[in-house]
Amino acid sequence: MKAAKLGRSAVAVAGAAGLVALAAAGASAAPGAPGQASAASGQASATARPALKLVAGSINVTLDNVQDYGVDLDLGTHVVAGNAPIEVRATRASYASPVVATQFVNGKATRQLPKGLVTDFSGLGKFLHVTITNSAGKKVLDKDQSVCLNGDGSRTRPDAPATSPYPDGCSANPFTQGAVWGLQTGWSSRTYEDGAAPVQLPVGKYKAVVTVGKAYRDFFKIAAKDSAVTLNVTVQKSQDCVRGCFGGKKAAKKSIAPKPNAARPTGKPSVPKGPKPDLRPVPAWGIEAVPGDADTPDANKDFLQFSATVWNAGPSPLVLDGFRRQGKDLMDAYQYFYDGHGKQVGYQNTGTLEWDGRPGHNHWHFTDFARYSLLNAKQSEVVRSQKEAFCLAATDSIDYTVKNANWHPDNTDLHTACGDHGSLSVREVLDVGSGDTYEQTLPGQSFDITNLPNGTYFVQVTANPEHRLYESNTKNNVALRKVVLGGTLHHRTVKVPPVGVISAP
Repeated sequence: MKAAKLGRSAVAVAGAAGLVALAAAGASAAPGAPGQASAASGQASATARPALKLVAGSINVTLDNVQDYGVDLDLGTHVVAGNAPIEVRATRASYASPVVATQFVNGKATRQLPKGLVTDFSGLGKFLHVTITNSAGKKVLDKDQSVCLNGDGSRTRPDAPATSPYPDGCSANPFTQGAVWGLQTGWSSRTYEDGAAPVQLPVGKYKAVVTVGKAYRDFFKIAAKDSAVTLNVTVQKSQDCVRGCFGGKKAAKKSIAPKPNAARPTGKPSVPKGPKPDLRPVPAWGIEAVPGDADTPDANKDFLQFSATVWNAGPSPLVLDGFRRQGKDLMDAYQYFYDGHGKQVGYQNTGTLEWDGRPGHNHWHFTDFARYSLLNAKQSEVVRSQKEAFCLAATDSIDYTVKNANWHPDNTDLHTACGDHGSLSVREVLDVGSGDTYEQTLPGQSFDITNLPNGTYFVQVTANPEHRLYESNTKNNVALRKVVLGGTLHHRTVKVPPVGVISAP
């Protein structure tokens, strides 16, 4: 099963002041064509615009309190870039190394952010501080908040560029190795923290003060008047979840898949020299031991579930076209090859895609993309996952700092790449820098550990196990994650040692 990406909708923000606030945050003296400000306008406003500014869509905010859930703390605040983009790149030298964040200007590294500000790939840690007081003046909430520069945003003034080159969202994969965060000139980014847990605020009236942390104020040279907003907050009772009651996780995109070729490729198949994809697995994560579902054939079994990610380190994308055999639930798969300029220079048949009509799937799977095995302490296979076919999609950003990384992949979930039962053809792509994550939440896709003794094991994730796909390096296609099983039937336990500094189970 593909990793789920759950939706979040907009919060109710009162009044039309939001448009005024955002426009005022960066309005130029005279409007111009998008991305083409006049020299006079740019010069006149250069000293008037801070490099980064905190603004509010409205000073009056209404939030919903959902019973047995709480309140999504989306206060409608934004950060806005001034006369130049704000770009930060975060990297990790190895799984044992800390994350290092560096500001880039014109594509060049300029200075590192102070240690301790960025500790993972979820964004700028503790960028904001939120204090909320009730109508009696008593403080009821005091918390820090991370900010993703790649959050929901848009142009805030007529002379801002029409598009932004930066990726969408901040990665949540525990084994991400590099990320690019950016805010285009004159663009805004909503500061709501995706994935944040709801807060508990009773129905009533409140005052909220949102402030940029001092370390960031000093680093980006943000003046006091540009780094804080005060809001009037009304919390009202609601029966419905504003964001589906999932803590505001990032919505799954339903963008249109690249149009596949209309017919099988012609000409002589070849695998030319030049750039190829480089498929690499990360260690398994999201590992837990669970009993089989009641009232099913698996009721008396125990399973080890996990998530597995295989990513493309490039420098070329993995592009597969599938063309259906007449009247059959099977497609012939072709891999395409590109030169350093992105021109297609060859193709080769690489196996098949098969239709999977099981509940939770209902799409086309490429066979032999990955293999999942459970090894014993001597690293011999004792159980193999029945998962053997995959719909390729760029679900996770793993390292957007590698050469030719695509910061805007089109096929980011099952809606964009996998087709339906009536499809004549599909195109599945794994872009450079992105990974494809599957959650092993179905018994057939996890390991049956019912009869395994307690002890040490390894979850092995193998990319391209049968070497059906052509890539630049096949020596990095295996990743192991140590697990220690314990407990008794239906009470199995699993301990998962960290990988370097990454403690995600």
